[in-house]
Amino acid sequence: MSFCIVHLSDPHFGLHADLRQVRAVEDLVPDLDPRLIVLTGDLTHRARHGEFQAARGFVRELERSAPVHVVPGNHDVEWWKRPLVPFGSDAKYERFAQYFGPVLAPTTEFPEALVVSALTAHGLAWGSLTLQPRDLAVKGHLRVREGARIRQTFAEAKPGQARVLVLHHNVLRGMLTHRMGFAHWQRAQQMLSGSGAELILCGHDHHHNANLLGGRIVVSCTGTVSSLLRGDYVPAFHRIVIDDESVTVEQYSWETENGRFRRSDVNHFARPGVHEAQAIAAAG
Repeated sequence: MSFCIVHLSDPHFGLHADLRQVRAVEDLVPDLDPRLIVLTGDLTHRARHGEFQAARGFVRELERSAPVHVVPGNHDVEWWKRPLVPFGSDAKYERFAQYFGPVLAPTTEFPEALVVSALTAHGLAWGSLTLQPRDLAVKGHLRVREGARIRQTFAEAKPGQARVLVLHHNVLRGMLTHRMGFAHWQRAQQMLSGSGAELILCGHDHHHNANLLGGRIVVSCTGTVSSLLRGDYVPAFHRIVIDDESVTVEQYSWETENGRFRRSDVNHFARPGVHEAQAIAAAG
């Protein structure tokens, strides 16, 4: 079994989108032979119609190569429509839904893989609040019922299917910022560790990293495909290959002088036992 995912994140169409990078991704992705392309949020910068239109055009071009699995990021949420109001929160996602459909946490299934999403971008919401003003409408949180849904879905996966979880906010601490994507990150990590996922795809912090959560779950935190960079980090995205025994995360980094993305690093991880992951999901 071999299953390939191209993992992109944070293009920030609008002020920070880099059209050279967008075109380079569109040109390169067909050669990477993906079965699925995952875009982990922050498609826009201010959740404006024009930004969503550009992002939709990007996704349509990618769909020429493979199905595209999209979740919203905090920049895609019109949080000012319903701040701290628990009812009628769909208004916050109205524009995202207009361009990418009403399902905010989609599930995509293949014979080789079950790809499940978690909605972590809620804008200005009680579960995302911290004592830091700069965190307003930025931090994410994972609701208990969302965690239960993910766990149940993975518990029902077919034997041998890779279990892939897609969300926006970074699960591990940022390599440069040292910031966590979740307001209550210990609780989020605990829920994710017991979800039954073998691989987690995320973005948000604009740093590229491939590592393990709890020494067991592979985490692909891909960089931004935009000019909104942190420190010495360059635009980057990941290509991930899952086979029967391993998960390989290949990093493709932007070369300004050549105007292209080129493979720059490769990380290999042993794949958790299929029965082990399913048992964890079933145990809850």
